[in-house]
Amino acid sequence: MAAMPNLTAAEKQARLRRYQALLAPGTPLREGLERILHGRTGALVVLGSNRKVERISTGGFALDVQFTPTALRELAKMDGGLILSSDFERILAAGVHFVPDGDLPTVETGTRHRTADRIAQQTGMPVVTVSASMSTIALFLDGQRHQIERSEQILSRANQALATLTRYRQRLSEATRALSVVEVQDQVTVKEVAVVAQRLEMIRRLDLELRAYVAALGVDGRLLEMQLYELMLGVDDLATLLDLDYRPADADEMTFRITALHDLGSTELLDVTMVARTMGFGDQYHLETRLVPRGHRQIAALPRIPPVLARRLVDHFGTLQDLFMATTADLLAVDGIGEQRARLLRDGLARLAEATYNDRLD
Repeated sequence: MAAMPNLTAAEKQARLRRYQALLAPGTPLREGLERILHGRTGALVVLGSNRKVERISTGGFALDVQFTPTALRELAKMDGGLILSSDFERILAAGVHFVPDGDLPTVETGTRHRTADRIAQQTGMPVVTVSASMSTIALFLDGQRHQIERSEQILSRANQALATLTRYRQRLSEATRALSVVEVQDQVTVKEVAVVAQRLEMIRRLDLELRAYVAALGVDGRLLEMQLYELMLGVDDLATLLDLDYRPADADEMTFRITALHDLGSTELLDVTMVARTMGFGDQYHLETRLVPRGHRQIAALPRIPPVLARRLVDHFGTLQDLFMATTADLLAVDGIGEQRARLLRDGLARLAEATYNDRLD
């Protein structure tokens, strides 16, 4: 029986990312494993201990000594495996022989890898193997084997993903500009909103992939992390504002939400009609159904308008078009709007209308 409870895909991904970070270049554990790899001795290391680990362990030597990369390398020369404390601060035992349940399914063929897979399944603890013959490091976690690759291998894939994310970010910008144009013209349809939501979900999936690369790269992933941060600025806010602007009056946060797109398969995500339905546009909507924007997204683009005041403006005027038509006197009627802020709002809205008009001409 596997020790770990059933985890969701997101929970498994978060758990994997945590251990990838602990095994990333620059960490003491990775340094110790690299020393073993270069010494061509091989190793099996259980990353933590519990009663189930103790029950399948026989022989060996109880140590409970301070972990160091050098100590890990020297102790790996002994027959058997090693057990670390869950915080990786101590080496608890070395030369241990493990006897996991032989009925647990595994696709591994080598003795060390087969044993590691079954230990991970039975105890719930992650297990790392170093293969002397293949010069590889592998992590066994939640019934799966994950290869711990060299930085240059990860960076190659990460750069490809980053280039794709850059293109998708540009397409998102184009889609939001197109949405702004039809918002100013009061001609928004379900299709424009669904296309922006589709782009957001595509970007989110690439972001998850790149975050896994950042975790796996450790100190070598700092530049990638900075680039990713810059590309993802404002993306989460855009999803929230889109929800607020276009959620039907009879829907709530559970029946209309962009996050529902997380459950779509890759092929389904390419279908704009499927995207619209999954977001929460019901059967009464089709792609050409006209929508009335409330104005959250456009107000958020104006400088020096705090979120509380932005919500107050939307609640007062109701729609973006009513806000565009508001006079200075109308704006002054909103609690918290003084003459200076009213003028800033009028000027900002005018510039917004002009900018979207120019985009339409382009």
